[in-house]
Amino acid sequence: MPRPILEENRLHPAIRDFVANNHADIVTEVRQALAAHRIVVVGMAQNPFPKRACRALGKKNIAHHYLEYGSYLSSWRRRNALKIWTGWPTFPMIFVDGQLIGGFAELRQLLGSGELDKQLAQPRSEY
Repeated sequence: MPRPILEENRLHPAIRDFVANNHADIVTEVRQALAAHRIVVVGMAQNPFPKRACRALGKKNIAHHYLEYGSYLSSWRRRNALKIWTGWPTFPMIFVDGQLIGGFAELRQLLGSGELDKQLAQPRSEY
């Protein structure tokens, strides 16, 4: 299901580098975490749902890596780079074996159905 993204040739040449590199450091940091950890939770301070996701994983003794970027009052521009990169509009962003599974509601569904346990019982897929 390809999602529409403005083609590079539709960007004026003078802004292409800016678009390509706008807060690229945050995307790079998340990509490095995805390569190093099976489960990565990306969140922000003051938002209760990233904490709930981490607690739900902790209750099941599922190891995870947590990254936190700012709060409702800070770092929103940097977080936008992640939203643009993933297409996911909210936090947390939860990744399993490099694949975005969604947020807390989707994690709770995978935990409840046992699907996450089945995936983690398999060898890690390549990222």
